[in-house]
Amino acid sequence: MEKVAEILCEASAEVVEPRFRALTAGEVMEKAPGDLVTVADREAEAIITRRLRELLPVPVVGEEAVAADPALARALHNEPACWLVDPVDGTANFVAGRPDFAVMASLVRDGEAVAAWIWQPMTRTAYAAELGAGAWRNDIRLTRAPAAWRPGSWRGAMKKRLLDRDLLPGLRERASAFGLLTEGRRSAGMEYPLVAGDELDFLLYWRTLPWDHAPGSLLVREAGGVSARLDGSPYRADPPGGEDGLLVACDPQTWEGVRAVLLGLPG
Repeated sequence: MEKVAEILCEASAEVVEPRFRALTAGEVMEKAPGDLVTVADREAEAIITRRLRELLPVPVVGEEAVAADPALARALHNEPACWLVDPVDGTANFVAGRPDFAVMASLVRDGEAVAAWIWQPMTRTAYAAELGAGAWRNDIRLTRAPAAWRPGSWRGAMKKRLLDRDLLPGLRERASAFGLLTEGRRSAGMEYPLVAGDELDFLLYWRTLPWDHAPGSLLVREAGGVSARLDGSPYRADPPGGEDGLLVACDPQTWEGVRAVLLGLPG
């Protein structure tokens, strides 16, 4: 666990942090319209990929590698184990000079994340989780207390930009029942720790790319929370594909309560 944390921290120090607020125009590109990538993303992924394979020689499914060759994501289904890497989670923030970005990795076995790491360079905070062994912020174990059973006190983030357009009007109306609802921080690596660390009670996502969500989902679950599809099925690190929503909450009762509010189900 400690070695992977070191790899992420070192790659960040070598090629990510020196470019924060120092990117030139030629170092920022688009993979697709509105989807930014920088030389820091690509160089960090190359470093992390090489060092992770030296640690455990299984396939590496990296965000930037999959952007170049989508077939690489099949390893999540076809291989018994693989690494997932998000070299700069929150690239738009990074490009804009905002500090809300993270460097992330997870180890996946048969579609389930069994270990996860999140490094937040600007706060010098490391998060880690191991299946069945707990979640940690630096050297502090995270155990999330359940939220009070009052929707008006629940604090959450709902990523509206990518939500299903047929569901959005109803979701927006019903979400007024919550005490606090934000758009999030445009980085899963910054948002999941807020639930594990008692600053938010729930998150609602629609697009669930595996490198974005495998690390944080394990972190929240090991802290006592839930990460599951809206139909109740547990989150799995599947290749990119159909999106059907992901609800993350600090405890099982809150997950059920938030889902009931959002979908208009009997309370």
